[in-house]
Amino acid sequence: MKMKMFVAALFLSLGASSAIAQECNANSSLSHEAVRVGNFKDAYEPCMAVLKECPTLKYYTYTDAKKILRGLMAEIKDRNNADYQKYFNELLGVYDLQIQYLPELNKKLKADQQVSSAELLGDKAVDYLQYAPSIDVNQVYAWLKESVDGDKGASKGATLNAFLDISTKKVQADKSHTGQYFQDYMDATKYIDEAIANEAKANTKAYLEALKNNFTPMFVSSGVADCESLQAIYGPQIEENKGDSVVLQKAINVLKLMRCTESDAYFAASDYMYRIKPTADAAIGVGYMYIKKEEYEKALPYIDEALTMETDNAKKAEMAYLAAASLSAAKKYSQARKYCYDALKYNENYGNAYILLANLYAASPNWSNEGALNRCTYFVCIDKLQRAKNVDPSVTEKANELIATYSRYTPEAKDLFMLGYKPGDRVTVGGWIGESTTIR
Repeated sequence: MKMKMFVAALFLSLGASSAIAQECNANSSLSHEAVRVGNFKDAYEPCMAVLKECPTLKYYTYTDAKKILRGLMAEIKDRNNADYQKYFNELLGVYDLQIQYLPELNKKLKADQQVSSAELLGDKAVDYLQYAPSIDVNQVYAWLKESVDGDKGASKGATLNAFLDISTKKVQADKSHTGQYFQDYMDATKYIDEAIANEAKANTKAYLEALKNNFTPMFVSSGVADCESLQAIYGPQIEENKGDSVVLQKAINVLKLMRCTESDAYFAASDYMYRIKPTADAAIGVGYMYIKKEEYEKALPYIDEALTMETDNAKKAEMAYLAAASLSAAKKYSQARKYCYDALKYNENYGNAYILLANLYAASPNWSNEGALNRCTYFVCIDKLQRAKNVDPSVTEKANELIATYSRYTPEAKDLFMLGYKPGDRVTVGGWIGESTTIR
């Protein structure tokens, strides 16, 4: 008797499940067709019924539901309207439900079409920002940060842009967010660079590059992007965490990013980091510190060590150039020239390195007892400036200005003629320069 009752209950259960499945399939077809023609009003109820009764039936049910709810909200002008708020809350609920059932839903998709919960959370945050009657900055920031931390370089451009925008708003309202804000900026920039590098479609790549171009203006508009503020923030942190390489490296990265490499915080972080873990970043920072102290013999070994440890040629070129610029400011011209050529060894198209060479030579033109020969130094300067333009068109304007300036100091043909030189002859500029040039 008990067995008969169990079998009967089982058949009733199966029958009920079958009926629900049939109803879900019918509602799914009905709502999907209505969405296809833009009839969101008639699509609403059957779509919501499918999500309630059969949440894993079709992946496209969630895509349809979002289209429906966005469409219905768009028809309501007043965001305080009860129906608008109902649809908005349901939109967020659709994302929550999709994330809940994502493992099963992804099985319905091809491998290259599957999504992550981090991606959906980012989409939810972007929709929240667009449709929320009022915005809770802290809540949407938490969603965006979780999304970006999860997907990193696979994050959507819209998610990365919203993440940095909301973090900017947070720091403008609360300066205690500053340290995290700098990290957010670096993360967003790093991840969008990765997204650009991995994107094959030209249109999408252009879209990502356009978003990235907004990152720096957004950062500058934050109101906290200056060396004085960074010194105030990172100075105490560095002293409190002088044995923590993670904290020190983050500080070094931010200070380099903002070109605050002459700040005490940068020098301290580099020095402490070098003692714990002598990385290229730490070594170059210590080198700059000794240059600022005018202890050049101590500085150069650290700079050379940094160039040896660094593996990225672009970074090596930048390190060498900054060392050259610092030595030039200290009037250590021959040593500065050495690092200019190091920079060009790592990046042969480094136009600013050629410009710095020209300025080094112009700062110390005298090598002969003959004034006319000394003025031949400016021919060498012009050679370097012409080379700068040829390899790097972005420095053309700066190079042309200097060419116009240095051309006024080249020797007169008659003065050189008296010394046995004529246009077209080669002359070697002596002294520490030791480079040959053609007389014009």
